Formats: sequence, structure tokens, C-alpha cells
Amino acid sequence: MKTTSTMERLRQAGQDWLLSCAPDPAAAHRLWSEEKLARFPTGGHWLVAEAPIALAMSVMDRIRDRGGPVLADVSTCVASWLLPADLGDELDGVAQLTVRPAGWALACPPVLYGVRGRVWLRPPDGSGQLTDPALLAAAFGPGGRPAMEAFG
Repeated sequence: MKTTSTMERLRQAGQDWLLSCAPDPAAAHRLWSEEKLARFPTGGHWLVAEAPIALAMSVMDRIRDRGGPVLADVSTCVASWLLPADLGDELDGVAQLTVRPAGWALACPPVLYGVRGRVWLRPPDGSGQLTDPALLAAAFGPGGRPAMEAFG
């Protein structure tokens, strides 16, 4: 079991990592201090795949701790996975996922707290671990339906 201080260190490490992905870390930090979202362009460090939150929660349960960061927007009921920037066609057949192209911007809250209805369901931990697209595709199953047996 992780202690509070260990969790705080992981959350701070995650926040530091996320800021390292920002085009202007100081500007992102300033926006967060004003309770605003910072925009992170995709493609340089990671890409984003989105799905409805209800479905994402089921998939996250199957992936467990093997996935990377997942951001939720409760106002739109969308969850966003951070994926490797060199993503191939692994998710092309997953109907429930929308893969955003390089250059698209993800509006992110800080790792330490939610802002404007956005919160990290699985926050970055500072390691740079992203969700393996093959793992995500298997968790969704053929045609975007969750595969109950994928991670039994």
C-alpha cells in the first residue's frame, strides 16, 4: 500500500512530467493557478484517443494498472487516453474510439486537482508511461465492444 507521502510524490512527479510536455510550461502553470485549463498539442509527446466515460471506466477496469494517463471531461462525458506519438493503425478498427491527429490540442487540468470539470482518472505518474494501443484495442474488443474475456 502506498503512503500519503509516496502518493504526493507520484502526483508531483506526474505534474512535472505533464509540464515537460507543454510548449510553454510557465504559461501552463500560470493558467492552472488561475483555475484555467492549459492546452497541450498532440503529436510531440503523445496522441489522444477518446471514448465515452461510461465505456472508458469499464475498459480501465480491465486494463487495471497497465495503462497510462486517462483524463475525464465530466461536462462532455468523454475520457481521453494518452498514447504513444508514433501510434500506427492499432486502433483503426475500434469504433468507440476517436483518435485525435497530431497538432490537436488537449485541454488539461493540473495533475494535482481538477479544473472546469476535467480531472485525471489515471494521472500521469512521472514515468512517461503511456497506454499501449494494442492493450487498449484488446480491452475494447472487436468493433469497439468491450471484450469481457480480454483481461479476465
